[in-house]
Amino acid sequence: MKYLLLIRPDHDYPDGVPDETIRKTEAWVADVKARGVHLTGGALQPPAQSTAVRRSGAMVVTTDGPFAESKEQMGGFDLIECDTLEEAIEIAAGHPVTEVGMVEIRPMVEEFRSLGRQAVADRTL
Repeated sequence: MKYLLLIRPDHDYPDGVPDETIRKTEAWVADVKARGVHLTGGALQPPAQSTAVRRSGAMVVTTDGPFAESKEQMGGFDLIECDTLEEAIEIAAGHPVTEVGMVEIRPMVEEFRSLGRQAVADRTL
């Protein structure tokens, strides 16, 4: 099963991410790559650099900066592949941001069809 780890530090780093945090994160990535479960990942620019996109009919509307005011901000992501949720939790718990924020674990949808009404109905049987 593939899991997306959403990296959410509790605060912004206006002066840049501290060197020690970068070193710890690089070591964590190296470890999960060595275990063969890390597929990809990366850090994100601050929310002020974001652009939100919506469409109303044929009109595309964009908004600069964060779409919603939120204390929680996504700082990055990692895509891992594990046999169990327990393994994904163990891997996420080792991420340095868990000391200063949160790592959300979200299972990936394997096929878009699984999002449909029939799939939901099948799960209730």
